[in-house]
Order: sequence, then C-alpha cells, then structure tokens
Amino acid sequence: MRISDMNWMMVEEYLQRDDRCVLPLGCTEQHAYLSLSVDSILAERISVEAAEPLNVPAFPVLSYGITPYFAAYPGTVSLRVDTYLRVVADILDALAHQGFRRIAIVNGHGGNAPAQSLIGEWLARHEDVRVKFHSWWNAPKTWAKVQHIDGVASHASWMENFPWTRLAKVSMPAEQKAMSDVELLRQLNPESLRKYLGDGNYGGYYQRNDKELLDLWRVGVEETRDIIVNWS
Repeated sequence: MRISDMNWMMVEEYLQRDDRCVLPLGCTEQHAYLSLSVDSILAERISVEAAEPLNVPAFPVLSYGITPYFAAYPGTVSLRVDTYLRVVADILDALAHQGFRRIAIVNGHGGNAPAQSLIGEWLARHEDVRVKFHSWWNAPKTWAKVQHIDGVASHASWMENFPWTRLAKVSMPAEQKAMSDVELLRQLNPESLRKYLGDGNYGGYYQRNDKELLDLWRVGVEETRDIIVNWS
C-alpha cells in the first residue's frame, strides 16, 4: 500500500502491529527515448507491487539522485553526494523516530550507491533498527533473468523499456546498439560523455517483446518481496 493512500492515524495504527516499510530511491536523468523518470517510476512501482500483498506501506520515491555524468542532457537533475546522503539520513531518522524498525530501501539507480555505505554508518547509531539496501534491477535473480533474455542489456536499453516507462508517440530504433566502453565513460566529463554516447543508450536493443519484459518484471517483484518478508 502507498503511504499517499493513508493518513497519519492509519500509519499510527499500522505501527502498533508491524514495523516494516519500503523506501524507493530513484533519479531524474536521461534514458535515451524513454522517460527521464525511468529509475523513479520503476523503483516506486516495484516497491508498491512487492509490498501490497504484505500490507506494508511504501513511501513515495526519492526522485532525485546522484547523476553528474549526464548533466549535459537536458532534464537531468543531480544532487551533490553530500546533499543526497544528508537527505537519505534525514528520511531514515524520521522513519526510525516514528517507530519503523525494518526499512527496506529499494534502489532504482546505480549512481545512488553511496547511500549503501551511509546505511552502515547510520545503523551504528541506531542499533534497534534494521535497514536493507536492494538495487532491484541487478539483484541476483532479476539480473539472471535479464541475461537469460538477452545478455546485451544496459542503461536505457530494452531492460528498462516497460509499458510504463516508454513515451507515447516516441518510436524506438530497431537496431541493436553496440555496447559502449563503460570504463571510458567513467573518465569523461558530461559534454564529452554526451558526444561519445549519443542518444544515451549504453548498448543493446532499445525494445524487446513485452512478454519478455513482463516475465522479467515478475521476477523483480518477487525478489523484492522476498527482502521485505525475510529479515533473518
């Protein structure tokens, strides 16, 4: 269930019987022909679908993340690392203060990885709280499914092209884009990266059959649900 569908009294009542919640982390950045909100859309949707049968609330996605390398693409918004970590820490502080003791963070953007290091530091000061950091798209079962469908998959390729991340009246290229040199990308400034990368797809087909994508999505939802259920 979504926190946005609850009022404070409902949350207070919930906390008398359960202490779990889900916090999705996303980003606003270029995804070639797909929505700039791909990472946020997917992180929030998978959180809600995973948590719904468990009656565990999912908070709204934190829709800005760390993505300075895409700054030359209009619409991309990046937070400084220290700003981002302060925001995540403040959210965790608020959740812990209210009584949430098991917090599943569902991350949808690779650039948000510094938050995983923050969690260890934060937990050292909150010994009665447990936090999991789950990057849903490259979790073991989900990534294995990606590789089973098509081993050439990457940022802004078919593996992020779901019915709910594509844009109406936007046509996708039919060809398979050659994989970019990821190590080189990490060395480029934003303007040079855009010149090298072009439309923003790192490599792979832009779109595959929706049945394959929905099969992938089901694996992602189930794997995410497992981390909300199992706290051993």
